[in-house]
Amino acid sequence: MIEYRLLREIESNPRHTQRSLASSLDISLGKANYVLSGLIAKGVVKARKLGRPSSIRWRYVLTPMGMREKVRMTRDYLRRRLDEYERIRREIELLKQEVGAVDDVR
Repeated sequence: MIEYRLLREIESNPRHTQRSLASSLDISLGKANYVLSGLIAKGVVKARKLGRPSSIRWRYVLTPMGMREKVRMTRDYLRRRLDEYERIRREIELLKQEVGAVDDVR
């Protein structure tokens, strides 16, 4: 899910540097570089140079493909979480039955 989180961060703040992305996502700078490079290679993210040649900074922007990929990832993540929620809800109901239908076990 690191790719999804990175896409969300870029979408919310295109001024992110690799270092600030790494910090926001609580990952190493090397991992941020690796994931970002992969997304750029896939065409999901576009990198643009900013500033003077002596101080190279990059701006990261989601491409139209990146926006579609983010929506797909969001949909997949939501589906997995809803499935997990339903599984846990059923398990809770079974546990309530086991302990004698206690309404509130807190």
